[in-house]
Amino acid sequence: MSHVEQLAYYQQKLAFEMDPADLWLALKADEKIVVVDGRSQAAWQQEHIPGAISLPHRALCMDTTHHLDPTLLYVCYCDGIGCNASTQTALKLLTLGFRVKELIGGLDWWKRDGYATEGHQGRDGTPVSCGC
Repeated sequence: MSHVEQLAYYQQKLAFEMDPADLWLALKADEKIVVVDGRSQAAWQQEHIPGAISLPHRALCMDTTHHLDPTLLYVCYCDGIGCNASTQTALKLLTLGFRVKELIGGLDWWKRDGYATEGHQGRDGTPVSCGC
């Protein structure tokens, strides 16, 4: 692989995903982002990223997304690395004409990094200090 190919790969990767620290900073800066939980409604009710909307990937279609603003960026997540609901959510939203990114690590890495959650099992965050 050439240097140019590798550079393009990393640029594309960053164009399509973000990590919890990136998302937290974007939300703190009031960027025009909608955080989308692609898990079931029951899972979202238990615990989710603050402000996230519930759009279970299994139910995504034109009827369930007609109210969404196509000019915003939708950051999709699920439980974490062992779940692909974030990828399925991003793919379906993209095919419906929305701009999307995927949150790497999902809710699991969000919590590991110390950010607060909402829901029946929501919890306060801890002091956040990104080591990267």
